[in-house]
Amino acid sequence: MKISIVIPCFNEEQMIPLFFQAMEEIKHKNNYNFEYLFVNDGSKDDTLNKMRQLAEAHEDVRYLSFSRNFGKEAALYAGLQNATGDFVTVMDVDMQDPPELLPQMVDILNSDKDIDCVGTRRSTRKGEPPIRSFFSKKFYKLINKISDTEMVDGARDFRLMTRQMVDAILELTEYNRFSKGIFSWVGFNTHYLAYENVERVAGETSWSFWQLLSYSIDGIVNFSDTPLNLSVFSGILSCILSVVALIFIIVRALIFGDPTSGWPSLVAIILFIGGIQLLSLGVIGKYIGKIFLETKKRPIYIVKETETSKKK
Repeated sequence: MKISIVIPCFNEEQMIPLFFQAMEEIKHKNNYNFEYLFVNDGSKDDTLNKMRQLAEAHEDVRYLSFSRNFGKEAALYAGLQNATGDFVTVMDVDMQDPPELLPQMVDILNSDKDIDCVGTRRSTRKGEPPIRSFFSKKFYKLINKISDTEMVDGARDFRLMTRQMVDAILELTEYNRFSKGIFSWVGFNTHYLAYENVERVAGETSWSFWQLLSYSIDGIVNFSDTPLNLSVFSGILSCILSVVALIFIIVRALIFGDPTSGWPSLVAIILFIGGIQLLSLGVIGKYIGKIFLETKKRPIYIVKETETSKKK
């Protein structure tokens, strides 16, 4: 049985040899048949050369190199699309996805025919910046309340899937991708293994706080229309409050003869309603922007080089 390992990489020249060595130990110890599939997502360092060297020295190493940086979601999709194994796993090259969990995942998937996927989730976020941990927890609480697709708190992309599940994921060819949601949306029985957070062995993460925040917003937009509903509700509430305020002003003027007063409060109300309108337009614009990108039918990624094209 062949196990395909999809490894998205962006500026990971230091980690590729360390990751490959760790996986080779797992492979020989358990007598696995691996297919390594590295995906170079437009790296600016020596990542591509590291992939070339491994592919030249090992027949079970393949790689895809993009023409530019298309993002991790595109790299994941490209890897899954080109994987040929009976089982397929997605792993980060930074070693924060513990390789030693893979044998246990294989055993679970082999022993229980009702399970289609073995995923991993972090039980702790030790070593992670507190602000990132705080917003991550809040994101999972929020998305599970406003979306029909349940997402497990702390779940990683690191998971071992059957060929049937991978084929189902590949049927979702949308341009705006959020893999954590897609993995859940396609269904299939998933068993999660919990582990304590592991810090990077070398190098630096390419994900900043603002990139993660933007990624979270994309996840909400892709799997929930609640922001649109909130815009509608805020508009209805503003109209109701405006009518009530108008009636109050008219009644007060008729009874007390109080003409025009309260300019500061009036300006504050106008600014408040204007802010709601701009916020609603921004939310609607976000959804329209997603629709616009989908209708263009642009490719999710463009491959510039593979191990076979390099040999030619």
